[in-house]
Amino acid sequence: MTVTIQTNPNPEHCTNCDSTAVVKFGTYKGVQRYWCKACKRKFKADGTLFHMKTPANQVSSALSMYYEGMSIKAIKRQLQQDHDNSPSTATIFEWVGKYTPVAANATRDYQPKVGDTWIADETFIRVDKHKKGDADVANPYTKSKKAKWIVFWDIIDADTRFLLASHITTTRGTKDAQSLMEKASKRAGKLPKVVVTDKLRAYLDGIELAYGADAQHRQGAPFDIENNTNLIERFHGTLKARTKVMRALRNRDSAENFSDGWLVHYNFLRPHESLNDRTPAEVAGLSYPFKNWKDVTQLPLPRVRLTECQPKAMVASVTPVISRRVPRLTRRTPRITPKRPHVQDLGAGIIRDRRGQHLRLS
Repeated sequence: MTVTIQTNPNPEHCTNCDSTAVVKFGTYKGVQRYWCKACKRKFKADGTLFHMKTPANQVSSALSMYYEGMSIKAIKRQLQQDHDNSPSTATIFEWVGKYTPVAANATRDYQPKVGDTWIADETFIRVDKHKKGDADVANPYTKSKKAKWIVFWDIIDADTRFLLASHITTTRGTKDAQSLMEKASKRAGKLPKVVVTDKLRAYLDGIELAYGADAQHRQGAPFDIENNTNLIERFHGTLKARTKVMRALRNRDSAENFSDGWLVHYNFLRPHESLNDRTPAEVAGLSYPFKNWKDVTQLPLPRVRLTECQPKAMVASVTPVISRRVPRLTRRTPRITPKRPHVQDLGAGIIRDRRGQHLRLS
């Protein structure tokens, strides 16, 4: 495996902000690092990311291909063909698991300007394993109980196609629908006037518990003229095209991670033909600094607090040592001390009580 890396030993501009205020900042494993005085960030002159041997353009291409619908093996073959680099499938999964939380954290605080009509629906996604305590869910469309399924809830805005919230559960109850509605209103910063759903009974009480009488609930169908759910069904078609290639997700944690990354990819990075090749975030009036997965890989990674990964030496110095030694059992018969009687006769009419006082009998 050969990886071609373009190097620039004397960079004149910062790779993050294109500033010329650049100074050397030491070396690590023979690779020169630099420090930008403008953006206060470190960077390297070659095309690789920190703590990685693969160039950033290959990592970003793998992330884009993953969320566009290509399988892991197809991504591996594509990297081998284009860059003569064949990373393992575990490495590609590591890239996805590393930069998906970065993209989710970078877009979490953006509040879109959406309309007053929202459309909600749910679908089933197959997983290999459940969390401990989760029950198996039977897909009502296939009646299959052998496979493990999870329920993928989502709600989008009818005007901007912005995916407001996603929710993963193993049930289809009222509390699940209520949680979805509360997430959507928190993200939008407002309450809708109309919520269009299918005829699932959980939406009846879930919307009322979340929005009260402020939102009108309309039950529709894909072929309903006025209250149709074609937009959310089209979204599910795009989602199904992606999850079908994956055959099945590993577990519920990987499904939640995929849900976060898919929300970022769908809202901020993927242009829509019905929106004149614009993203839903652009239609919703959001201005964000990244336009593709390559820009996401350039974002700083979240720092882990010391309390979350304390060294063993530090933990040993703070935590008191508790002896786990079990006392040794012996065959020795325990000594039994006879109890002192309440009254002891000393003779000559004198007695001694339990407290040791002498009394003379009359």
